Amino acid sequence: MGYPSDDTLIDLQSAYDGAGIQAMLDQLDRELVGLRPVKARIREIAALLVVDRARQQVGLETTPPSLHMSFTGRPGTGKTTVAERMSKILHGLGYVRKGHMVTATRDDLVGQYIGHTAPKTREMLKKAMGGVLFIDEAYYLYRPENERDYGAEAIEILLQVMEGNRDDLVVIFAGYKERMDIFYQSNPGLSSRVANHIDFPDYSAAELLAIAQLILAAENYRFSEEASLAFAEYIQRRMQLPFFANARSIRNAIDRARMRQANRLFSRMGSPLTKLDLMTLEAVDITISRVFAGELEGSDPARPLS
Repeated sequence: MGYPSDDTLIDLQSAYDGAGIQAMLDQLDRELVGLRPVKARIREIAALLVVDRARQQVGLETTPPSLHMSFTGRPGTGKTTVAERMSKILHGLGYVRKGHMVTATRDDLVGQYIGHTAPKTREMLKKAMGGVLFIDEAYYLYRPENERDYGAEAIEILLQVMEGNRDDLVVIFAGYKERMDIFYQSNPGLSSRVANHIDFPDYSAAELLAIAQLILAAENYRFSEEASLAFAEYIQRRMQLPFFANARSIRNAIDRARMRQANRLFSRMGSPLTKLDLMTLEAVDITISRVFAGELEGSDPARPLS
């Protein structure tokens, strides 16, 4: 079979459209507020894959690009959601067979005794083959202070499979940036196989309020005008307290506000309610939070911050 001549026209737009990438990126824009540098990098990777596939079609042989990735950032910044979208993009372009994502932590990969780690790690890799293996808090795989730890064995198996199956498996390592930097410095063989490093920034207060509005709309809730102002103040206060987890903390706060709203409406059981009553979170559902009293997370383990 011959290949097209050097002056054959290639329609990259058709390849891009056929893979459904723009629809996935648009969905990412709708679901995730902000993260402009992250979304820009995802588009760059998608462009590389489209061009690489076009080169193959005209006989320009090339080594498959290394697509293993590192996602760094604090909790609640969208790393898992972006990894799920990336698996679908890779599938749309034919780089992985299934396009699913398997999430793993140290406990899923590292055994407690000799001979236990290899089968655990290989089982997770088998489940992820044809898609993406997302390893959260990956730095816990490496514990040099414990000479009897088996994390190094799991890393060695990961390295072998990452190199040998780069055309059917993408591994994404995720965690706090500072710890991930140390993890890569301690494992240079791993660092050399991770070509795409993407840092997920913290959200601004305005972005967090926009995220809250998206969450409410998806659940058929709304803030009253006063509640919106109260929640904006809640965000400013919560961002200054320990264990803040960006969008995750916002979702938790809304879940607790919904519970308070339910209790408030339940106390009016003898009075008729409107559809708007059932939808609306009021300022009192927000300001009753202990955040407004300046309490710190962890001062009483039996009472999580609300």
